[in-house]
Amino acid sequence: MELRVLRYFQAVVADLNISRAAERLHVSQPTISRQLKDLETELGVTLFDRHGRHLQLTDSGEYFAHQVTQILALTDKTLSNIHTTQAVRGTVVIGCAESRNFLNVAQTIRTLQRQHPQIQVSLVSTNADEIRAHLKTGTFDFGVVMDPTDKSEFDFLKLPGESRWGLLVPRFSALATRDHLTLADLENQNLILSQQRGIREQLRDWYGESTPKFNVVATYNLLYNASLLVSAGVGYALCIDGIINTNQSDLVFIPLTPRLTTGTSLVWHKDQHFSPAAATFLKQLAADNQQTLTS
Repeated sequence: MELRVLRYFQAVVADLNISRAAERLHVSQPTISRQLKDLETELGVTLFDRHGRHLQLTDSGEYFAHQVTQILALTDKTLSNIHTTQAVRGTVVIGCAESRNFLNVAQTIRTLQRQHPQIQVSLVSTNADEIRAHLKTGTFDFGVVMDPTDKSEFDFLKLPGESRWGLLVPRFSALATRDHLTLADLENQNLILSQQRGIREQLRDWYGESTPKFNVVATYNLLYNASLLVSAGVGYALCIDGIINTNQSDLVFIPLTPRLTTGTSLVWHKDQHFSPAAATFLKQLAADNQQTLTS
């Protein structure tokens, strides 16, 4: 498979119309049609169901389109990073969980912006499971993850600071008047939990028993949509502080007591081969972290 053909395929997937894809790519329609037929022959599968001019991806086509997106993203990142001069340049891709400790990373990015203006940083907001998958494929250089998360496959750098666990509740809730909540207050409540692996195990560790007495009514990937569920009265979101701005909103964050906190780490795959841009970023972040810890 040639990259050129994969880009033809990607363009057709975007439009589901060969004529529009050909016009956008400045090639003839027969050329794209022939290349797609050859691609299907090479793969031994049908990528599109064809109904006149209308195209629809088959199941195999859906899977192949997902893989092509990752292949071309990795190709583009590699080409960007390999075309270097004496000045460090390239793109650093970071998958980010939600955490106010990301401010440490943001400050390092600001330093890089001043010292190496040809380094670009691409941030992708997602959860730890997706970060793990993309680090393995090489589409992410780094990930920012919240504990608890399995870091056995990764090298990591602990970021300064901790975030406190609590409950996001509507202002009209009876709980909203409380200064803090205990684990016992969570029992018999409708809770909205993070999908991240390890959260339920962490809850069991907190409670010291295998079956805490509360009802999980929903799970979330990123907290913003979960906060809308809280506003709608679906349940209370167990989360960390500093992500949702509750000022002038209908929500209140109430911390748990005894104080329960979690840390944040920058992770990367143990077999990672860094581009000059990624290596420069990591070196700067490590230096900034050391300065923060000793100041």
